[in-house]
Amino acid sequence: MPTYADVRLETSRLVLRPFRHADAADLFKVYADPQVFRHIPIGDWKDLDEAHQRIARDINTMAEGGYVRLAVERREDARVLGEVLLFKFDLPSRRAEIGYALASDAWGCGYVAEALPPLVQFGFHELGLNRLEAVIDPRNAASEKVIRRLGFTHEGTFREHHIIRGEAVDSAVWALLRREWDSGTRP
Repeated sequence: MPTYADVRLETSRLVLRPFRHADAADLFKVYADPQVFRHIPIGDWKDLDEAHQRIARDINTMAEGGYVRLAVERREDARVLGEVLLFKFDLPSRRAEIGYALASDAWGCGYVAEALPPLVQFGFHELGLNRLEAVIDPRNAASEKVIRRLGFTHEGTFREHHIIRGEAVDSAVWALLRREWDSGTRP
């Protein structure tokens, strides 16, 4: 059984690594912020204990190979700005979904655009995936911009795909194939 408990990826400004309980306050700030969770079906945390519970679940699930969820830590001050993840693995089809969330006060600094390429590379070359999918709220222009720059192709929109805090929300489906990533092809 694979384990992702020791995954560590690095960029010039960031360290992507498994969450630790010491990260709970930073993670709580992300998912307690209405600006962050308005486009995703998780969040609206009211208590720091929710962050601790999620981190405990992540530690166990990553050790069991269920998903890869990594803290995005800024090198200059060791602050956890958010997370990136690979989840919903379909190993027979060599496919997974990619996701990310970042503290709103870190938006516009290029952190997600910097954090995702090593995660994509890891998914394709370490995990042997052939396809990555991103399912995003089509109203989230910043998220679409990041995914498009990585080379993902918009494949369609599922109408009223999720109910997020009582609102029916569409989901735009984007995908990137390993051969496109390896060749640098940007559709």
